[in-house]
Amino acid sequence: MTHNTPLSPRPLHHLADGRRRLMTAAQLRTHGVSAAETQEQCRPGGPWQQLLPNVVLLHPGPPTSEERLHAVLLYAARDRTAGGSAGVTAGVPVQPGREETPAPAYAEAMITGLAALTLHGFVTAPPLPSLDAIDVLVPRLRRLRTTGCARIVRTTALPTAEQVTGVPVAPVARALADAVAELTDAGAVRRLLTEAVRSGHCEPAAVVRELNRARLLSRPHVVDAVDSLVAEGRALAEQRLYRMVREHGLPEPVWNVDLRLPGGPHLGGLDAYWPEQAVALELDTRGHRQQQDDALWAEHARKREHLERLGITVVHVTPRKLRDSLEHQAAVVRTALMAAGDRAPAAYVVVLPR
Repeated sequence: MTHNTPLSPRPLHHLADGRRRLMTAAQLRTHGVSAAETQEQCRPGGPWQQLLPNVVLLHPGPPTSEERLHAVLLYAARDRTAGGSAGVTAGVPVQPGREETPAPAYAEAMITGLAALTLHGFVTAPPLPSLDAIDVLVPRLRRLRTTGCARIVRTTALPTAEQVTGVPVAPVARALADAVAELTDAGAVRRLLTEAVRSGHCEPAAVVRELNRARLLSRPHVVDAVDSLVAEGRALAEQRLYRMVREHGLPEPVWNVDLRLPGGPHLGGLDAYWPEQAVALELDTRGHRQQQDDALWAEHARKREHLERLGITVVHVTPRKLRDSLEHQAAVVRTALMAAGDRAPAAYVVVLPR
């Protein structure tokens, strides 16, 4: 038998003509290539190679970064017809005169961790060729093991994957949590979290939620990075708030003030306040410690109720609302300002710089 001897009615070179020259053992069998024939082609020095269990690379030489990504997904994806691991039909050429109905590509598997962040465009994430292992997210009960370049990450509930250059990728916040779980370098963690917010990949609250879910907030270097992340997120939100007032023609408020009753107690801090209309605006950029503390959230709610009892309208906005719907938030504030004339006069309060 020579390397060019056809092993099936469908020539082997035709199998390798697809966009991705990867197949699972199960897919090869559907094309008439037996397990023994696959093993013969994958022998040392042969034209094929077994890149991962049941995943065959249909050419010699090192795999490309794209091939490694798809090999990991082929290894981890669930075959809904056979109940085992199988691949994506998009990499298999359709035979002339034969109709094939592709199964869902890469069912129950997606790239996560540092590889996902690189695909999302993070400049602080390492390039794909430098990664020894590629993290792949699968349901917790899947019977898979970490092997070769595939590192299995399990979850009780798979998020909705995002397609990046044809690859299913975990959302940024989830990918960040999975990446941070493997990192011990405080500087690397800080750089990734900062870029996530500064470049607009996601909001701090989403990152903190995933880090908390992964039980990573007990690690000191992660907590320090999250504190910087929350500060970064607040600074960006404040910039958007200033832009909202300027670009949408709102009256200039007094910024970052404390309110007090004359000779009475402190009422709380506000990000913006329009004294003539008694309208207050508050940014919700609570940090991870506050999100975990129900007592602090209750105190926040009491402050808002107290201000409203005094006749002060409180507009509550989040960084995400300012990012995604700045015009709508400006309309909300404008409506509150215009409605001031229809309300009873608010109680007199002292406005102090914060």
